[in-house]
Amino acid sequence: MGVTKEQVESSLKSKMNPSHLEVIDTSGGCGASFAIEIVSEQFEGKRLLERHRLVNGALAEEMKEIHALSIKKALTPEQWKQQQEPEKSNTAA
Repeated sequence: MGVTKEQVESSLKSKMNPSHLEVIDTSGGCGASFAIEIVSEQFEGKRLLERHRLVNGALAEEMKEIHALSIKKALTPEQWKQQQEPEKSNTAA
């Protein structure tokens, strides 16, 4: 059996301490493909490539069985907050 969504979440939570984490199994349940949205203070001062490397490093064991990992968002808490504010004003209108 492949990697579960819960395994990916657990590894990222323990190693990245995210303030927001969304993991979506895009493989249809076989655990081979995931989409991730993650917000972590560990991303402060790092470029996008460095952030993706951190996520891949945190999932080193899981990556042996994952065929596709799509990191949709890898943001700092401040960047996440800024993205949420426009959404709130749009839903209020």
